Amino acid sequence: MIFVPVGYTGGAGMFELEKVRGGSPYGAGTLAGDGSRQPSELKLQLAFHQGQYFAGIAKKFKVSV
Repeated sequence: MIFVPVGYTGGAGMFELEKVRGGSPYGAGTLAGDGSRQPSELKLQLAFHQGQYFAGIAKKFKVSV
């Protein structure tokens, strides 16, 4: 298993202070509480970035046959 934190590669959205958001340099997240809150567009963008970032790192470990 490999853990790939995104660090500070997510762009300016990682430093948005005007809205409540989850996530950190360790990865995307959302504050849900009882489940009534839905992730904002900013949170979804950070989660998408994390997926792309992880895929790029994982590709480096792919073994060609």
